[in-house]
Amino acid sequence: GANLTGADLQGANLDGANLTAVNLSDANLDGANLQGADLSGANLRWAYLSDANLDGANLDGANLSGANLRWVSLTGANLTAVNLTAVNLYGADLDGANLDGANLEGARVKKPSTPFLTTTWPEGFDPAAAGVIFEN
Repeated sequence: GANLTGADLQGANLDGANLTAVNLSDANLDGANLQGADLSGANLRWAYLSDANLDGANLDGANLSGANLRWVSLTGANLTAVNLTAVNLYGADLDGANLDGANLEGARVKKPSTPFLTTTWPEGFDPAAAGVIFEN
């Protein structure tokens, strides 16, 4: 439940950290290692998570609206009921992530014809049906 609004945690190693309900809105987590971290209920609104590692992280019920998730790795992450409205998911890896109940309305990705910025989705997931916007 700590308030880390606007914190500069660029490149921080928070592997396995307990960040339950922490406020990281507007925080800079560029390149941070959050592998296996517990961010359930956390506020990451407008956070900068470009190139961060969130493999296996628990983000159940977290708010990431407006966050920059470019090139973020969320392989096997729990994104149940996560607010991902209007996020940048260019080149993000969500392979094996649990997106049950996640809100992706207005999330932005590049069209698959842009290999460097192609987003990887969990098997069987339909991003268009979830309201994801495909940009040129």
